[in-house]
Amino acid sequence: MDSLIFALSAVAPIVLSVIVGYFFKKIGMMDESFAKKANKLVFRAFMPVMLFVNIYKMSLSDVDLGFIGYCLIALFVIFALSIPACMAIAGKKDRVGVLVQAIFRSGYSLIGIPLAGSLYGDEGMMAATILSAALIPCFNVLAVISLSALGGEKGEKISVKKILLDIVKNPLIIGIFAALVCVAIRTFVFEKVGIEFRLSNIGPLFVVLQYLANLAIPLALLVLGAQFEFSAVAALKKEIIFGTVTRTVIVPALVLGIAFIFFRDRFSPAHFATLVAAFATPVAVPSVPMVQEMGGDVTLAGQLVVWSTLVSALTVFLVTFLLRMGGAF
Repeated sequence: MDSLIFALSAVAPIVLSVIVGYFFKKIGMMDESFAKKANKLVFRAFMPVMLFVNIYKMSLSDVDLGFIGYCLIALFVIFALSIPACMAIAGKKDRVGVLVQAIFRSGYSLIGIPLAGSLYGDEGMMAATILSAALIPCFNVLAVISLSALGGEKGEKISVKKILLDIVKNPLIIGIFAALVCVAIRTFVFEKVGIEFRLSNIGPLFVVLQYLANLAIPLALLVLGAQFEFSAVAALKKEIIFGTVTRTVIVPALVLGIAFIFFRDRFSPAHFATLVAAFATPVAVPSVPMVQEMGGDVTLAGQLVVWSTLVSALTVFLVTFLLRMGGAF
């Protein structure tokens, strides 16, 4: 019973927040135009600030290179294996890259980081935030590569320069990079000469940053609910089922299963909370505008976000329950 309550307590707030967003949409409080503007605000302002603040609070001694290495290896293996599988499943060329992105790119920044906090409190949130400095840039790099190299309906090829520019301009990566620079200056410059300066010493500035950071998760979850569309797309049934099952069942079973069997004594509860956040959450919401920009199947991308989010409400609960029963938490 304790494991059941633990799993419900971790997943329920996120699911309920999404449901509230959908309810607001149905009663006319959040229309499509508002949702799009709010979503842009979250990903261009609030989320980068949240990542900046959380990473700035960390100490370099908190970084576990072994755990980060495991997560990155898992990510690149999933990416490599998904390419031939998606080429065999996808009915059209412009769906291949969309499927590949859906399989490796989880909703880590939007759903995963708060989920890690729900699973293991501040330690889970900190471990997830530290991993985000490595994982989120990789997500974006691989997304651009998959959507360009595997081709879209437009038949356009994206140059290496364009790929690098897209990566450098990504707001989440900018927030992470700015935080890492500040941490490095604090650690290797100020602390070396005995200066105890912190951004928190500038009270009004740090309070505003905290305000903006605190807005990111609740608003993002409400917007996610407001953007749900349940229209059935019969022509995409095969791709939707494959992408959703792979993202929400196969990937977490492999990554978390291997971690539990071989690294149970090596990884902490906060690490397992972060693994759930990184590999068991649904398809990332920002994958849709990226697909639209690069000429992929936008309808498929949107349906994969919707259905993987719905299914993950059950699968994340089951994964959390099993890990709790197994003593990982």
